[in-house]
Amino acid sequence: MMNEELKKQLRNRGICVVIPTYNNDTTIKTVVEKSLLYCDDVIVVTDGCTDRTTDILDAIDGITIVSYPQNRGKGYALKMGFRKALEMGFSYAITLDGDGQHYPEDIPLFLKANQEHPKSLIIGSRQLEGVDRSKGSSFANKFSNFWFYVQTGRALPDTQTGYRLYPLHRLCGLSLLTSRYEAELELLVFASWHGVKLVPIPVQVYYPPRNERVSHFRLGKDFARISVLNTVLCFLAVVYGLPLRLWRTLMTFLRTAYSLLFFLFFTLVVFTPFVWIYTKIGKMTERRRYRLHQLIYHASRFVMIHHGIPGTKYEYKVAEGIDFNKPRIIICNHQSHLDLMCQLVFTPKIVFLTNAWVWNNPFYGSLIRNAEYLPVREGLDEIMPHLRSLIERGYSIAVYPEGTRSKDCRIGRFHQGAFYMAREFGLEILPMILYGPGKILPKTGWHLHKGKFFVEVDKPLTQEELSAMGDLKQQASTMRKRYKEKYEEIANRMEQ
Repeated sequence: MMNEELKKQLRNRGICVVIPTYNNDTTIKTVVEKSLLYCDDVIVVTDGCTDRTTDILDAIDGITIVSYPQNRGKGYALKMGFRKALEMGFSYAITLDGDGQHYPEDIPLFLKANQEHPKSLIIGSRQLEGVDRSKGSSFANKFSNFWFYVQTGRALPDTQTGYRLYPLHRLCGLSLLTSRYEAELELLVFASWHGVKLVPIPVQVYYPPRNERVSHFRLGKDFARISVLNTVLCFLAVVYGLPLRLWRTLMTFLRTAYSLLFFLFFTLVVFTPFVWIYTKIGKMTERRRYRLHQLIYHASRFVMIHHGIPGTKYEYKVAEGIDFNKPRIIICNHQSHLDLMCQLVFTPKIVFLTNAWVWNNPFYGSLIRNAEYLPVREGLDEIMPHLRSLIERGYSIAVYPEGTRSKDCRIGRFHQGAFYMAREFGLEILPMILYGPGKILPKTGWHLHKGKFFVEVDKPLTQEELSAMGDLKQQASTMRKRYKEKYEEIANRMEQ
């Protein structure tokens, strides 16, 4: 990734770099200048420095300096750095030490991890094999890892690393933050207790020869402080951390159980019997079919907009002047079983192309079939006459060009079918971009997470605009690229 593009992506996601430093005048210039190669937003906290560090930093353009006269410890420096970052509008902070042991070249790894695991605390796990370390340093890391596991029930390979990406709005325990090295352990423990996902990633580490190392770790005092902190944290783990964890597990179960029972009740007890009776009594006229679509439309609006799924919120943005009564080919990225309801809130005059297993689903298959949703089995040719009839009756056809749900919410390869239909029927293509369903109910998951549904309806593309992109293959490729850019833009906004 080119550095300018990297800088742009970091800023778009609200990520800055925070470097706490105390008397690192031999290394701080290199650390800061290398960091500036990868990130334009660098905050340096001078923790009561008494050497040349402050003068060196004053000569570097483009950085923000937070300073105070008395040395207060790394924990206090981190707190001041985080406060400054929040004041400046950042949502995440990558922290690295000023002594040169961390490589700013690894900053792109934190960006990638943040994109894959938004709102998580990313931990740079140092690759320590073959590194010349003191026995005390090695023991301290193992000691910390062990007690972290006892306090949280989670195993991490490196709890002592200072190379991390913090989600600033999800940090807990800042008001209780101890002032020195042990503060970083406290931040990890409180984050774990409050359900923040902890993601370790491998990073490089540099230890200079022993005779050149500068350490402010006070073996006796600081180890004693860490021991006291671990004692307190073990007590809090029983009376605070464990109840929090059990409460979150219970609420996740109740949220999922409620939504599942809600779905089963209305599909099996209400909708399926109603549809069966409705279709058996009297002739299925156009008016009666439309009423069935209205039923689906109002049910979807009730579930999505009126909090039928606990812990979620639904928002949308529609381009100016969109008339949903005009037939079009609607394309959308595919993330979850919940995608259809996210789209159905806009109009009852929409028909979906589905997979065969959806069409034959024992729970809602009858409703799907009677609503004239059509299965795509071996190709489009066999259903083209049915699609033409629906379009002539004023319905839009909704298609997922990816063909299947995404496992990680990334935009997959677009197939050409939607663009073929648009060309054959002479219709505009209406793009819808979904964010959230794949995070609330992932393809490989079985329980519902809290989160936000967001749908953006973009301006429709005419046949002239589509033809200017090239043939069907080029149209699919170009639209996929647009979707990737738009989804990244939405994700950057939502994940801050």
